[in-house]
Amino acid sequence: MVNYWIVGAVAIASVCWAEIIRDFYHVVSHYWAPLQKLHTWHHRVFRPNLTAVSETIYKQAHWRHDVPEAAAMMVLGLLLWVVAYLGLPEYHWGAAAGCIYTLGFLLSAIARACGIKGADELTDITHQPGDFLTPPGKWLVNKPYHWRHHFDNQNAYYCGTFTLIDKLMGTALSLKGKTVAVTGASGTLGRLLLKHLHKAGAKVIALSSGNEGITLNIDGENLPVKTVTWEAGQEADLALLLEKIDILVINHGINVQRERTGEAIANSYEINTFSAWRLMELFFLTVRTNENIACKEVWINTSEAEVIPAVSPLYELSKRALGDLVTLRRLDAPCIVRKLILGPFKSNLNPIGIMSPDWVAQQVVKQAKADVRNIIVTINPLTFIVFPVKEFFVSLYFQIFSRKAVSLTDIELERSGVEVITK
Repeated sequence: MVNYWIVGAVAIASVCWAEIIRDFYHVVSHYWAPLQKLHTWHHRVFRPNLTAVSETIYKQAHWRHDVPEAAAMMVLGLLLWVVAYLGLPEYHWGAAAGCIYTLGFLLSAIARACGIKGADELTDITHQPGDFLTPPGKWLVNKPYHWRHHFDNQNAYYCGTFTLIDKLMGTALSLKGKTVAVTGASGTLGRLLLKHLHKAGAKVIALSSGNEGITLNIDGENLPVKTVTWEAGQEADLALLLEKIDILVINHGINVQRERTGEAIANSYEINTFSAWRLMELFFLTVRTNENIACKEVWINTSEAEVIPAVSPLYELSKRALGDLVTLRRLDAPCIVRKLILGPFKSNLNPIGIMSPDWVAQQVVKQAKADVRNIIVTINPLTFIVFPVKEFFVSLYFQIFSRKAVSLTDIELERSGVEVITK
């Protein structure tokens, strides 16, 4: 008796195989000269607004890249079918799904190459002109995600439908040439984030409450970093700077340890929660264009204290409040928002921390390049279970019992305590 679960599994595997072939064909097209010459046409086609430079180049790009790519997917899909026939003779016809799936891409690529009217609008979704309605996709390639391959970094964002290969290769986010600002830059983690972001090719800016300029030690050489002095409560002073920032890393905070006075409560919430929230809202206001939507990001250090005790009640309470605010606001965020869920690392705030702060900073950058939206770095295995469950249900609760946010007017911004600065 035929087990249809096995047939289904073979069918799904064959479709995934087709997508893997597509993505690796694309990667090879950037590094192997014979295919590179053909693939170059694909990058000659579009302007930044995704309108085609010319109809002739558009057609040629499909004959030279899309059609051969789909043909390679078909040939290797048929090879998988042969392997399935030899290894699983009762279930081999499930592998036909991948070939049928690929046939759709092959026929649509030929239709676009022939200039058949309407073929591009129906089948070339990631290259359609128009406004970006959402940030880059997490698991599925959408228009903003693929736009970055053309106009942010052509040696990243390779995937065509699913983003898995980019995640595995660390090419789901390119930091090369990005302007990245880090708050809490004078602290242990802040300095090391600046260091590893610089090593990844970013142009770093230190946002610090101290008066001294930040200097990084890179391979034995001291590198001065542009340092901007600011304090919690003065977030609006950074508004013009934030216009020029691609990625804002909100990393500042305090830990009052065992205190529970009114002043300690006020300071903990003001610095750990509301200052971070105000900066996030100000940064959202800078996301206006398609390029901003595709390339701008906010990373917020909410800490493992969101779900695990930190032996510091006010630190836990203020970080949990921040975590929930971020979960609520990123439901409607105009750009990617990442959480940094970090366990106990040794620093001035936590002198008894266990993990190496340098390793933590490395892991944050590595996971970001793999497009992890909730970056967890800890030695506590419970966090890897508890946090995703908590985040899922809190996010679901907020979606059910709150309304979709609309753009704030200047009056609403003033009421919320965020000062509007115009150029």
